[in-house]
Amino acid sequence: VELIESGGGLVQAGASLKLSCTASGGTFSRSNLAWFRQAPGKDREFVCGIHWTGISDSYADSVKGRFSMSTNAEKTTMYLQMVGLKLEDTAVYYCASDVAWPVRGVQDVGSWGQGTQVTVSS
Repeated sequence: VELIESGGGLVQAGASLKLSCTASGGTFSRSNLAWFRQAPGKDREFVCGIHWTGISDSYADSVKGRFSMSTNAEKTTMYLQMVGLKLEDTAVYYCASDVAWPVRGVQDVGSWGQGTQVTVSS
């Protein structure tokens, strides 16, 4: 299944943005899902993840209370709702599927989206 991302852009600090990631040619089915991000000059880091059952999720401390991950009922699209964006949220955001649970890092990811740029300005 190919992951196709959309929704990135340039926003001001404090704004909201919603990213989407669609499974092209299939569904996420029983796949654990996650979002990662990579800022310039930094390693790719875990942002949030959700177990395929929907009964368990995990968020990085830096985004707790501001970011929320979800999927549609058909399990064809995952979303990352971001509110109260900060300058330090600027990064390329990647969706991920076939993720081991619990998620520890990039080594736990089976498939990646192509990435979408989110830039937060002051």
